[in-house]
Amino acid sequence: MSLFKGIRALALAAALLATLYSCEEELQTLGDGVVAGEPFNTGREVYDVFAFNKSVTAVQTNRLPLYQLGAYSDPIYGKRVASIISQVTLPANLGNPTFGDLSQATEDVSETDDDDSTNPENETVQEVFLYIPFQIPPPSLRDSDGDTVEDAFDVDPDDPNSDSDGDGVTDNEERIAGSNPLDPDEDGTGDDFVANTFPRRFDLDSIFGNRAAPFNLKVTTSTFFLRDLDPNTNFEERQRYFSNQDLSSFQGETLFEGQVTVSDEELLFFQDDDPETTDVDESEQIESRLTPGIRVPLNNEFFQTNFLDKEGQSELLSQANFTDFFRGIQILGTDMEELMFLLDLTQALITVSYTYQDYNFTDEVVETAERNFLLNLVQNNNGLISGNAINTFVNDPFPADITNALDATENASRIYLKGGPGTIAEVRLFADDEETDGRGLPSIEEIRANNWIINEANLVFYVDRNALDAVGGTIEPPRLYLYNGETNNPIYNFETENNQVDEPLGIFLNYDGILEKSGNQGIKYTVRITDHINNIIVRDSANAKLNLVLSSNVGDPRVAEGTGTGTTTLDVPLMSTINPLGTILFGSNVGPANEDNKLKLEIFFTEAN
Repeated sequence: MSLFKGIRALALAAALLATLYSCEEELQTLGDGVVAGEPFNTGREVYDVFAFNKSVTAVQTNRLPLYQLGAYSDPIYGKRVASIISQVTLPANLGNPTFGDLSQATEDVSETDDDDSTNPENETVQEVFLYIPFQIPPPSLRDSDGDTVEDAFDVDPDDPNSDSDGDGVTDNEERIAGSNPLDPDEDGTGDDFVANTFPRRFDLDSIFGNRAAPFNLKVTTSTFFLRDLDPNTNFEERQRYFSNQDLSSFQGETLFEGQVTVSDEELLFFQDDDPETTDVDESEQIESRLTPGIRVPLNNEFFQTNFLDKEGQSELLSQANFTDFFRGIQILGTDMEELMFLLDLTQALITVSYTYQDYNFTDEVVETAERNFLLNLVQNNNGLISGNAINTFVNDPFPADITNALDATENASRIYLKGGPGTIAEVRLFADDEETDGRGLPSIEEIRANNWIINEANLVFYVDRNALDAVGGTIEPPRLYLYNGETNNPIYNFETENNQVDEPLGIFLNYDGILEKSGNQGIKYTVRITDHINNIIVRDSANAKLNLVLSSNVGDPRVAEGTGTGTTTLDVPLMSTINPLGTILFGSNVGPANEDNKLKLEIFFTEAN
C-alpha cells in the first residue's frame, strides 16, 4: 500500500509541475481556470470497461527465447504436451571440421608422404551426451546476502552469518573455506578436505510440476527439414512454424530413450589422475561444472558413422550441407504427465568425446589422446539467432463454458487468459466516434470536458477466486501485460518507469500488472495506464484497442504471428507464447454479487476550484 501511495504522490507532483511549465495550448486543454495559488480538489472516478475474449488456436514457435518440454496440466484449461524439434549446428556455423590434429586429406596421404608425424588418427567415439540446462535467474536474485547459499535453501536469506546446515560454522565462513554450507558433515576442517569440490544447489524456477518424480525422455533424429527462409516469399522472409503442426511422423533413429530424474545440484566433472605426479591426486580436482539440466547419453554408433567418419566429406563442408544431411533431433517427454520445463536451447550442447592416435613429437611415438567436439542446437551470437527449432503442442479442448465465451461480441463477464495457443482479451476504454453509448463506455470528449489533471489511471483486474478455488492447484500467473493491440507497442513510458532489479518482476514497477496477493492467493492485478490516458485525452492520440495477455517478461514487447478462429491471423507477444499458465478474471458485465470485483477504469484527478 505504501508503494501505491508513493507512486500516486509522485505522479501528482509531476503532473502539477508539468502543468506549470507546459505550453499555453496544453494549459487551455487542461482548463483555463488553473491559476497559481488557487486551491485544488482531488478525486476519483470509475468507468466501465468493455472487454471480450479471443481464441488463439496456434502461435509461431520457432526462434523462441525459451522452449517448453513435457506436460502441464492446467486445472482450468486442461493439459498441454510440448515437444521440441531442433536443428543441430556446427560450432559458430563453421564447416569442414577437423577431428584430431590432422585433416582427413593429410591422413589419406600419411602412408606415402615419408613423414612419421602424419598417421591415420582412427578417431573413435567414446561417448556422446546431450545437455540442456534449466533456465536459472541471475545470481543476484537467487542469493540476497551473497553467502553462496541460494535464498530457497538459506535459513536466513538476509544474513550471511546464518548457519543453514547447523554445523556451527556460518554460511559465510564456509564460503571462505570452500566447504559445503548445506552439508552438516562438512565444515572445512577435515584432514582430507579439498575446498570447493561440492555440487552447488540452485533454486530452479523454470520447472512446473512434481520435480521429484522421474520421467521418461526420448531423443530421436528428425527427418523433417527445417527451412530458414520461406519459399513463398521468394526466400526473403524467415520461415514460420506453428505450435499445432504434427511432426511426430518425422521421427528417425532413436538416440536415447530412458528414465531421467531432475536434480537441483550442478554436475561436476573431475580430472583424470596423472600417474607421473605421485604427490598430487588430480582426480580430486574439478575440471568443469555444469548448472542443473537434462543430460542424457546419445547413441555412439550413430555419431561415429554420421559425424566422425564424415570428416572431409561433403556432408560436413558447410552448415547448409550438414543441416540437409543431419536434419536435427526431436526431444519428447514420453511419460511426463505432471512435469514441464522451460529450456534455453541456445545453451544446449551435444558433446562428442572421442579418442585418436596422436603423434608425440617429444618421444616420437604415437599415443592415444582424447578430445571433445561440441555441437550446438540453436546459437545466439550477440542477439543474432542461428539455427532453427520448433515447439509443438498438443492441447486438450477447453471446457465448454470457456469455448462458448471465446470470440463473442458481447461484454464479457469473465476474462479467460491462457498463455501460448490459448486466449487473449481485447479491452476498449472509450466509445469510438461511430459508436453509440450502447456499450456503456464514456466518450473521450466527456472526460476531456472535465478539465482534469489526470494524476493516475488504472485498470483493475480482479481474480475470480471462486472459479480458481473450485478446481484447486492453479499456479497463478505473476503478471499481466496490457499493450496497444493495433500497433503492438507497449503503453508504458520507458522514461518515467521504475526499474529496481533486472528481472521480469523487478522492472516497470510504475506500470506494474503484478499479482497482488492476500496470503498465498491472488486477489487482483492493477495496470497503471496514466500516460496512455493522458496521451488520448490531452495529446489527442488514437483511441486504440488494447490487448491483455499473460507475460513472462513485460520488458520484451516482441510479437510473433498467431492464428485465431478460422483463418484469422493475429499477433501474439513472444513472452505470452512461452507461458503455459492460465487464469480467470472478472470482466465488467457481472451480477450484483460481484459488483465490487468488476473490471473498471479508475481515474485519480486534480481540478481547480
